[in-house]
Amino acid sequence: MSKSELTIARHITAPPSAVWDAWSDPAKLAQWWIPAPIECRVDKLDLCPGGGFVTRMREGDGDFGPHVDGCFLEAVPNERLVFTTVLTEGWQPVDPWLALTAILTFEAKDGGTLYSARVLHKTPEDSAKHEEMGFYEGWRTAIGQLAAMLER
Repeated sequence: MSKSELTIARHITAPPSAVWDAWSDPAKLAQWWIPAPIECRVDKLDLCPGGGFVTRMREGDGDFGPHVDGCFLEAVPNERLVFTTVLTEGWQPVDPWLALTAILTFEAKDGGTLYSARVLHKTPEDSAKHEEMGFYEGWRTAIGQLAAMLER
């Protein structure tokens, strides 16, 4: 693993198709994508290369603010999803507050899914900034919320 990459994984006792469904349905994604009690709103979820990925977040009764404004690079149902924040819908270049590319894999394993995320950053400094912002805690919580939703 390079110094500009952060990774996290968890086994979820649900099949890859259920994990894919939780990613591909905006109502389901909004339930787990951001650690509670922060609320998530999915504004765009076009799971195809060049498709937009826009989520917003809010705490309490405040206004929704930016979260992710990106573009999908790859979408292989039940297997793999890749998005970046350096492009928006239709491959439009942007200068995001945090440049990253996330590679998510859903591997059938031990009767469930090994959910893995590799998050690539432009520099080791950007990776360290993301880690300091709470990458591991936040992504672990979100993936835990996904697992709880699917393992009911």
